[in-house]
Amino acid sequence: MLASNSFFKRYLQQQLPLYIFVSVLFFMGVIFGAFMVGTLTFEQQQVMSDYLNSFFQTIVQGFDGEQPQPFGDIFISHFKWVLLILVFGLSIVGLPLILIIDFLKGVLIGFSIGYLVNQFSWKGLFFAFLSVAPHNIIVIPVILIASVTAISFSLYLIRSLVLKRKAMDSQPFKSYVATHLALIGLLAGAALIQYLLIPQLLEWAAPIMLETS
Repeated sequence: MLASNSFFKRYLQQQLPLYIFVSVLFFMGVIFGAFMVGTLTFEQQQVMSDYLNSFFQTIVQGFDGEQPQPFGDIFISHFKWVLLILVFGLSIVGLPLILIIDFLKGVLIGFSIGYLVNQFSWKGLFFAFLSVAPHNIIVIPVILIASVTAISFSLYLIRSLVLKRKAMDSQPFKSYVATHLALIGLLAGAALIQYLLIPQLLEWAAPIMLETS
């Protein structure tokens, strides 16, 4: 137990700057995505408003005992982000692409929340809390941890290249893959929340949103 605590503290001390960096980058993406809402033209806002109203009406009518999206599709939609990070971390040139993924993920979440708040005020924030927050409580930390792990491994490859090592230790690669496999397992949990819980929350909140629109 003491050994594991010591390892965790040492790991946190070593990786804290990277965690701060990717977290700030992600939240910059969230802010940028929220500001993007203000750049939408009237026609674009009208199209999105019509789509949301249709979406709310579909939810109110119910899902007829069927889930609106298969579990596999939900899981893959989250898995592809971590898969890209995993692949990019295996090369030196992939390092900046990892940062782009973090920023882009933040933009998508920021835009979604920003549009709902802009369109529906506090009810939009409430709906965003129900529809976006539950599974992203897991998804966002997973992406940040995957990113830090991938950046660290990419930097390890750079150091190995600079030092011109003929053979690299296989242990960092094994740890790298094992970490991402564990994170993928957490994504399955997030997908399960989105599959089972979110539809119930949306059915409850949709009538409130239709009263607003």
